[in-house]
Order: sequence, then C-alpha cells, then structure tokens
Amino acid sequence: MTASGDAAREARDKKLAAVGTAVFAAAPATVAGLLPWVGTRWKVQQPVPGGLAAQCAGVLLIGAGAAVITNSFVRFALEGMGTPAPFAPPKNLVVSGFYRFVRNPMYVAIGAAVTGQGLLLGQPKLFGLAALGAVPVVAFVRLYEEPTLARKFGAEYADYRANVPRWLPRLAPWRQDQPPREALSRSRRDVGRGETSTRAGA
Repeated sequence: MTASGDAAREARDKKLAAVGTAVFAAAPATVAGLLPWVGTRWKVQQPVPGGLAAQCAGVLLIGAGAAVITNSFVRFALEGMGTPAPFAPPKNLVVSGFYRFVRNPMYVAIGAAVTGQGLLLGQPKLFGLAALGAVPVVAFVRLYEEPTLARKFGAEYADYRANVPRWLPRLAPWRQDQPPREALSRSRRDVGRGETSTRAGA
C-alpha cells in the first residue's frame, strides 16, 4: 500500500475512533454526572460539613476530574486509535498524558468528580456512591482489562505496568526509557551489597 493510502487509512481510523470515543463518553457522563444528580438533584445540604473549605476542595476535584476525563478520551482517540470500550479497544497502548502518572486516570477522575460533588453539595451519600462504584471497576480492571492488555501488548504493557501504579498516581511522570522499578530496586540492592563487601574486604 502507498504512503498516501496508509495516511488516508490512518486518518479514517482516527475519525472512527473519535466518533466511538464520543459515544462511549456517555458512560462516564452518566456515572459522574447523572447518577449524582438523581441522588441529590444537586441540592446543597445546609450546613455543608466542612464549610467553605470543603466546598472549595470539591470544586477542585470536580474540575480536575473533568479535565482528566476529557484529556484521556482525546488521547484514546488520537493516539490509541480506539476507545476505552471493550468492543472497540485501542490499537496502540496509550502511555502519555495522565497515563504517565497512573494506569487508570479515567476511573480515578470519575471517582474524584463524584467525591467532589459530595463535598461541594454537602451530600455524604455521594461518598458511598463513589465507593460502591469502585467495586465493579476494580473487578473489571483486574479480571478483564489488565489480562487483555498483557496479551495484546506483551512486553510493552509489562514495562508500563511495572512502572506506573494502578490507582495512586506517581509524583513524577514516567518516561518509557526509565528502567522498571523492580530492576532499579535490585540494582540498588546489588550496589549496596557490593559496597558492604568492599568495606568487609578492606
């Protein structure tokens, strides 16, 4: 196939991925927006536990969650050439953007957005919704998503998985040229043993 044909097919794949991602976006919108609205009608419960400080924290969580969800969907469409949905998975492993900090930024962001609404509205029931929603998400990630990615992307995903946490974000973004944490730990232990042996020999 010619270079122009490859470029045309890639452009078509990106368009299809963008459409599929836009359709799949209804899922997090439902969990992060519709379900909290159904449970609270977005009514502020007075007095708000924690007061203004809690509400400010809630606004930050909602804003950060929305930004992460949007960015992650865009990266799935443009870089992964697919969607987060199992029926239209990405062709490429997405390891850029917020994926450099945590392996599941969308799930974490949805939980943050729901929790943020609980703080903003003074509605503790939304904390329960976030916790309850985490149960099927954790099961899906561990029992289906991770084994599927391991089979599809092999060593590339194994390297990524060894360096980037599942739920709690890293403080610094991961770079693909960094060695796995396990290998780095072994290297440090070996250096320590070598220094000990040198001192003992001296």
